[in-house]
Amino acid sequence: MIAIDSDTPRIRSAFSTLGCAELELNEALELAANHGIEAIEIRALGGTVDLVSYFTERFGSPAGLAKVLEGSPVGVCAFNTSLRLVGATAQAKEEFLRYLPWAEAAGVRSLRVFDGGETADQSELAEASATLQWWRETAAREGFRAAMVIETHDFLALPDAIPRFLEIAPDCALIWDTHHTWRKGGQDPVETWKQVRRNTHHLHVKDSVSRPGPRLPYSYVQPGTGEFPMTALCSALGADGYGGIVSLEWERLWHQDLPPLSSALEAARRSGWWPGL
Repeated sequence: MIAIDSDTPRIRSAFSTLGCAELELNEALELAANHGIEAIEIRALGGTVDLVSYFTERFGSPAGLAKVLEGSPVGVCAFNTSLRLVGATAQAKEEFLRYLPWAEAAGVRSLRVFDGGETADQSELAEASATLQWWRETAAREGFRAAMVIETHDFLALPDAIPRFLEIAPDCALIWDTHHTWRKGGQDPVETWKQVRRNTHHLHVKDSVSRPGPRLPYSYVQPGTGEFPMTALCSALGADGYGGIVSLEWERLWHQDLPPLSSALEAARRSGWWPGL
């Protein structure tokens, strides 16, 4: 497994399997190894986002999955679940907890959840806080070692939402989706980094242009060919000695007009756009 912490801070490269959802686990690990990527975060495999069913069908038990991963030079830095802090029903929480035996056995220490919500008003912040408290109590009772890590995807992409959220959840762990807070929230990544750096050891990166696409008011493009201010972000990370994950979230499962993930990885490497490669 990949180690996030180190005596010598160094950016670690990763990608989300959202970009290669059709692959089997061994194929995704091989793709990462072939491109010099240190870890993957698992969102989809074998054409499904129902990872627990996939793991059960392919590996039989958490111990079976752990055995496969132990033999891989590429680590798994997160299981990406679909739970949302805002709108976390009893069923959604139960589905989230199905990941825990697999994460605990495989040594995966991060379980991604979404923030959810649309407004970051007091009612949404209170609901998010209640879900976090449910997790804290559950993890303490069950002795779970994995952490719930919150992606800045929905209300946390809004301007000024992150500082207000961190006031009520100062010790939470974040996956900072740098593109969402920039493109959806209109925020300068250098300024957002100042807000999230104490809570963040995992970043998502991607690139886009302002041209409307089939599903969004912007279009994703090959890394290094768009408008995302990666140079400024890298300078800010370097100045702070950031030593966590920088993960390419190539959203091909949702935007199938995008070229294969291998093409995006090669473009990022050639252009020097992506730190860690």
